[in-house]
Amino acid sequence: MKIENGDLVVPGDFLGIIEQYLPGNGTYDDEGDIKSSIAGNVTIDNRTISIIPKSGEPSVLKIGDRIYGQITDVRGQRAMINLDRLKHTDRQLALPYMGAIHISQVKNGYLDKLTDAFRIGDIIEGEVSKISSDNVDLSTIHDECGVVKAMCTRCRAYMKTTSKPDELYCEVCNKKEKRKVSSNYVNE
Repeated sequence: MKIENGDLVVPGDFLGIIEQYLPGNGTYDDEGDIKSSIAGNVTIDNRTISIIPKSGEPSVLKIGDRIYGQITDVRGQRAMINLDRLKHTDRQLALPYMGAIHISQVKNGYLDKLTDAFRIGDIIEGEVSKISSDNVDLSTIHDECGVVKAMCTRCRAYMKTTSKPDELYCEVCNKKEKRKVSSNYVNE
């Protein structure tokens, strides 16, 4: 099926190939295939294919965006994150993204093991460094990035920051744990 100006599409619809069009607003490159990331009408201007949304503009990730997400797994050199939303907006993301942070992108300097920065269940703020299809690479090197809310691994109570950098304290069971703590950590 050939896509034309004005056609109605939904997220994931095939629009063309990268040799045919340049991906514009509301589209993404999926290994050479250009697909719609939102519901709307197709607009082809010169060689750029875009989507005009049917309703308000959804949140679509770009490199450099700040996001919130929850750590789902920490293994070896990578932490996996379910991305929730962009910073400064309450709207859901247009696509369900999975993110990952490599140990080299956690902080400046040496990090011995990734569990000294993140644990499963931590809520983090990260910066988008690379997007490929529905996978996103993140960085938490900036001071504002890192864990913004964490629970104790022993009793699951919310932890508070201490006077030491990158250390959290549980008031319920008195346990101290290391994290890559954001300067925006919520101590409530």
